[in-house]
Amino acid sequence: MTALQFSSSVPTVRARAHILRHFTPNWFATTMGTGILAVCLGQFPGTPSVLAAGKALWLANIGLFVMLTCLYAGKWLLHPRAALRAFDHPVVSMFFGCIPMGLATIVNGFLIFGPSLFGGAAVAIAAYLWWFDAALAILAGLAIPLVMFTRQEHAIEQMSAVWLLPVVASEVAAASGGLLVPHLTAGEQLQVLFASFMLWSCSVPLALGILVILFLRMALHKLPPAGMAATSFLALGPVGTGALGLTLFSVNGGSALAASGLGAIAPAVCGAALLGAVLLWGYGLWWLGLAVAITINHLRQGLPFNLGWWGYTFPIGVYAVATLRLSSIFPLPLLAGLGEALVAALAAIWIVVAIRTSCGAYNGSLFVDPSLER
Repeated sequence: MTALQFSSSVPTVRARAHILRHFTPNWFATTMGTGILAVCLGQFPGTPSVLAAGKALWLANIGLFVMLTCLYAGKWLLHPRAALRAFDHPVVSMFFGCIPMGLATIVNGFLIFGPSLFGGAAVAIAAYLWWFDAALAILAGLAIPLVMFTRQEHAIEQMSAVWLLPVVASEVAAASGGLLVPHLTAGEQLQVLFASFMLWSCSVPLALGILVILFLRMALHKLPPAGMAATSFLALGPVGTGALGLTLFSVNGGSALAASGLGAIAPAVCGAALLGAVLLWGYGLWWLGLAVAITINHLRQGLPFNLGWWGYTFPIGVYAVATLRLSSIFPLPLLAGLGEALVAALAAIWIVVAIRTSCGAYNGSLFVDPSLER
């Protein structure tokens, strides 16, 4: 019996070793998608059942983030050479940006759901986590482009929207900062607001430049392969997040400026931010329409499942939140209806992707690190 137990445990041990060695930062895209759905559901405080679902999903996402962090830490401890090889891979390395973006959804949850669960401590936790998240975002936004320039090989025909991932992390942190500002003391508000503006400016202009290159790449070399089909929605991410950040700056920035003795410039700053948000949101409509058209084109040819399918979730989610936030400023029923429709679409997509990811995680088929094959 003992020998049988030992022999049957060997494949299990090997399977666990394989999972750990082939774990990649791509998996943190699951926390981004799950977290943004929770945040979307948190935009409906007048519907208790929806709010409760969002709260439960947010708590589950915390557990998911902790589990993935432990797995990735285990890879660095037990397989450091394999972990380092990710920096040489032109695609895997981009997903380091998913780590701070996944954490940002947890920070937002502490502000949306946390007060009812943890009281005043929720804001303090969110503030500490936000500064840590901002540092991670800046690190990803600098380190990954640096290795792109010095260690990796890239070609325009192989370029895809995954280039956006390490760059967009900073503006995701900026939007979280805009949400955090009104919960802070007067002395802290200006610091976070100024830092958020800085994070936004470190990300959005660069992301818009990458979108220009992406347009050129698709015009010259056509659509990426079916396995990268979900990246078509990634272009919506920086536009939606940029619009959301500016909306939050407009709504919450005025009081922070006034409390710091800068009330004279508050109307101009808030007005400019709101105008920028509307313009970016309108630009996002074009990318949303293009992404849907590209996805339909790929569906006709067959769409293989992989972790990249999580790329459908976060961009739709941030654009939905931006739409709902703008609808609270502009009383346009069509705007509110579009936001609600996007949330419903996101929920449906999340269910499909979460189920297929769970199956792939259970049988181990999704644990593949392409950087180990080079």
